[in-house]
Formats: sequence, structure tokens, C-alpha cells
Amino acid sequence: MFYDLRHGDSTNLFANIHDGVVDAVVTDPPYFIDGMGSGWSKSDLEQSASKGKAVRGLPVGMKFDPKQGRDFEAFMSVIAKECLRVLKPGGYFISFSQPRLYHRMAMATETQGFEILDTLTWSRPGQAKAFSQDHFVRKKLEKNQISQADADALLASLDGRKTPQLGSQSELVILARKPLTDGATGQNPPALYVDQAQWAGLPASNIIRTGAKRAGKDKANMHMTVKPVDLIAHLVRLCTPEGGVVLDPFLGSGSHGVSAVSEGRSFIGFEMVEEYFALSQSRISAAVREHFDFAPSEIMTEAACETLSPR
Repeated sequence: MFYDLRHGDSTNLFANIHDGVVDAVVTDPPYFIDGMGSGWSKSDLEQSASKGKAVRGLPVGMKFDPKQGRDFEAFMSVIAKECLRVLKPGGYFISFSQPRLYHRMAMATETQGFEILDTLTWSRPGQAKAFSQDHFVRKKLEKNQISQADADALLASLDGRKTPQLGSQSELVILARKPLTDGATGQNPPALYVDQAQWAGLPASNIIRTGAKRAGKDKANMHMTVKPVDLIAHLVRLCTPEGGVVLDPFLGSGSHGVSAVSEGRSFIGFEMVEEYFALSQSRISAAVREHFDFAPSEIMTEAACETLSPR
């Protein structure tokens, strides 16, 4: 078992991985929120949010730019192509996606050669209904982010109407597979590993319901989109054999790596934001110390991305 974390742009770091050595890609890519693109910047996103960047000052939830979807699909096409290359025949690609951008993820994945098997729905508690935008405008006014005149004009234009988006209580997850090739071994059969991936005591299905608590979300980890560790562990068990290799090109706070090593899988992860890379290193190292009788350095004696070869 090993884990190998790399700091940098995933589109460049893929070049260090040989063809056909990864059992599954389990990831949660950036969604190009509010115009953010492949050069994702935490500070830029925070600055954008603080300024309430939107059409005519409207809250972000009321802004829809078709270019976001086109850019997201182009970006994910590059990632999907590399994921297809490094996966073993029959290897799985599992990725979260924002509901209104899911079709772009699916198009990018299928265009690059993946077989789309299913759509998983992560069902979670959330805002129960659409809500008025008035409080967003008033908060911007309180923080001196907009003028009183602009606030009055926005409130008048909204006329009590609510957001065009309904309360979010789910995320969609694409389940795709690299096609099996002639002569492929039985190490990655076409079936999922459902026997080792029950959820809440029930057989695995395409709807996964979780509670309100997000494991890993705390004062030390304020990443915007932390996923529950037990949810990712479930997906890891579903799509990889024991001792398999999991790749996440977008580490974020490292939940996917924590889940993989906790389940006894080897892990490769990329992250370009230095703050999140350091957080990932800390969390994944702690998970190794918790679950195994050896120090992290003892399983990092080789650079996995440089030495892996097909089984």
C-alpha cells in the first residue's frame, strides 16, 4: 500500500502516471462557480463572493451564464481523457457534479470514450424550499458591499420573488467505466463490488441518503465543498477491489484520500491550492496512523506516480 500526493495543476501532473495502473477515479472537481475556471483560485473565489459578483448586483444564485457550462465541459474533457488513459480496462470513473452542470460532465466523459453506467443521487438534508433573496441584499447592504440606492432598486425589482433555484437536497454523481478490451484480465470485471458496499445495512443502490453532519467539516477544515468521509468510503468500496489504487485529481481537503487509505486502498492525489494541499497531507497522514501499524513515511518510499506499472 502507498499514497502519493502531488502539489500542482492536475492537467500537468497526469503525465507522471503510466497507462492502465489505476483501479478507479473518485473525485469532486471544481464546478466553475461564478465564472471560476481551470486556474481555480481560493482567494479569487473569496474575493468574488465578498463583492457579490453577479448580473447587476443580483445575488450569485440568480445569475446563470451559459459560458460556465461550456467552459466546464471543455475542462472536464481534458481531465476525462487523462483519466481514461491511466485507468485499467474496466476501471471506474465516479465524479460529483452540480445538478445544472451534470449534463456537461456526462458529455465530456462519454465523448472521451467512457461508458456511462448510471447516475447516483446523493440525497442529503438542505434548504427545504426556495427562499427570498431579500436577506441576501440586506446583508450586502450591512457589509457596505452595495449602496442604499442599489439595495432599494434591487428589492423593488425582486418584488418579493424567490430564487429561480429550488432548495438543494441532492447532488448528482456520474458512474462511468473504461471499456473492457480484448484480452482484459478478470481483475477488473464489469460488475461493481456490491457485496462489499452496503449502505446503512442495505444493498447498494443509485440513491445514497446521508444525515446532516459532514464528517471532516470543522474549524480546521473550512473547504467549501467537504464531502462526508463515510460517503466517499462507500463509493471506494463499490468501485475498487481490496488493495486497489484510487486517484483523485482534485484533492481539496483530502476527504477522498482519507476514505481510500482508511479502506486499505492505495491513493494518488493532486491539488493546486497550497493551503488545501497541506490540509490534505495532514488529514491523510493522520488517517494512515489511525488505521495502520506503520508511519506514513514507510509507505511512501517510492514515488507511486513514477513507479506504478500494470498488475
